[in-house]
Amino acid sequence: MTQVLLAALALMLVLEGILPFAAPRLWRDTFRRLIEMSDGQIRFVGLISMLVGLALLAFLS
Repeated sequence: MTQVLLAALALMLVLEGILPFAAPRLWRDTFRRLIEMSDGQIRFVGLISMLVGLALLAFLS
């Protein structure tokens, strides 16, 4: 189980690193827009991300 969690963490880090590596200006602009969002908007984006992730896990299981 630990090996699967570490593999998932490693994959997440690889995926998170693609945009700053490939397009740093786009990443910076996106991050700047994220900072300007309200707490409620950020929470909504987080909720949607979690629901999409859970749906993918359910679909793949």
